[in-house]
Amino acid sequence: MILSMTGFGKAVRVIGNKKITVEIKSLNSKQMDLSVRMPQSYRAVELDLRNLINERLMRGKVEMNLTCEAAEGETPTSVNIPMLKLYKRQIEQMSTELGIGLPGDWYATLLRMPDALKNEINSNEVDEDELVAVRQAVSAALDALIDFRRQEGARLELFFREKIECIGRLLGEVEQYEGVRTEKIKARILDSLQQLKGVDYDKNRFEQELIFYIEKLDITEEKLRLRNHMAYFLDTLSAEQGQGKKLGFIAQEMGREINTTGSKANQAEMQKTVVAMKDQLEQIKEQVLNVL
Repeated sequence: MILSMTGFGKAVRVIGNKKITVEIKSLNSKQMDLSVRMPQSYRAVELDLRNLINERLMRGKVEMNLTCEAAEGETPTSVNIPMLKLYKRQIEQMSTELGIGLPGDWYATLLRMPDALKNEINSNEVDEDELVAVRQAVSAALDALIDFRRQEGARLELFFREKIECIGRLLGEVEQYEGVRTEKIKARILDSLQQLKGVDYDKNRFEQELIFYIEKLDITEEKLRLRNHMAYFLDTLSAEQGQGKKLGFIAQEMGREINTTGSKANQAEMQKTVVAMKDQLEQIKEQVLNVL
């Protein structure tokens, strides 16, 4: 079963007075492109979390956002008095050196300064139990994301099977034109020869050359290889996860056979059918980029 590279997962863990929320989303990418946003207090486990994400998601443009807030929804904050003392001394010094007046409302001035309030939740005091909760939250979010990928993969698989079936039907239409095409080519060449007045030719040699020419336009091998590629594509859909690149390679080979068939078509109806096959294949190639 195939997996999509597109997915989203979210998990929440509560420990003590803290609520840890993890959101992970992924989009298609040729390689693993991981971006992590998390509180500084959890940086000790960042490498472990990155390794876990790499191992489980394998490929994709992945963004993880980890936040921590108060469990009841109210962030316990307190006035950062040491920081405000420092600000007050600096403002007083600035007033003296620049000869300007002091602020009329110290409270409003100081409380607008950066880090005037400190968040107790995001303090650097983190115990092992909290780090375990972080790991569990990330793991649960990954589970949800992979389940999302699995659902999207099932939708993509159905899409691919429908497109391969459509290409197979179109290939059957190509086959019905082959006999008619041969007769039309022969009639066209004979008509051209008859228009050349006063020119004699060896009919036996003409038949030999005509057979050789028609053999060059034969698409039996292309049809056989295309059908083999289509069967291989369907078999790969049922293989283990991580088949996206292989499906892309198979689609390229299918394109080669379809293009060669088109170059040998030499008939309007057959060329129209080949164009329809190319359209179906392009839709497959576009969606294969989303397969893990």
